[in-house]
Amino acid sequence: MKKYEIVKSPDDFNQIINKGQKVGNKYIIFFYMPTASEKPKFGIAVGKKVGNAVCRNKLKRQMRVLIDQHKLLFKKFNNYIIMIKRECVNIPYNLLEQKFDELLERMTQ
Repeated sequence: MKKYEIVKSPDDFNQIINKGQKVGNKYIIFFYMPTASEKPKFGIAVGKKVGNAVCRNKLKRQMRVLIDQHKLLFKKFNNYIIMIKRECVNIPYNLLEQKFDELLERMTQ
């Protein structure tokens, strides 16, 4: 992800989570909300209950790779927050990618 593709403001984060739509499963939740910008922006949220800093950063790196691989499938004129749940800690990357794809497919329908 490039710097211009990141949701940085805490106000924007809260607005997308509180007022946007959501799609989720046992591992990941997508929050999304329409915006005026043509290019989608992404934010990744991982709570402290998920694990220590090393674990959380690993999950965020994996999620950034998944976002970059599937960037063309996300709708334009939307901002997204991807919330990672505690269940993601012990699953292999293949399963995480599969669950990500399933959610993305449900969201674009």
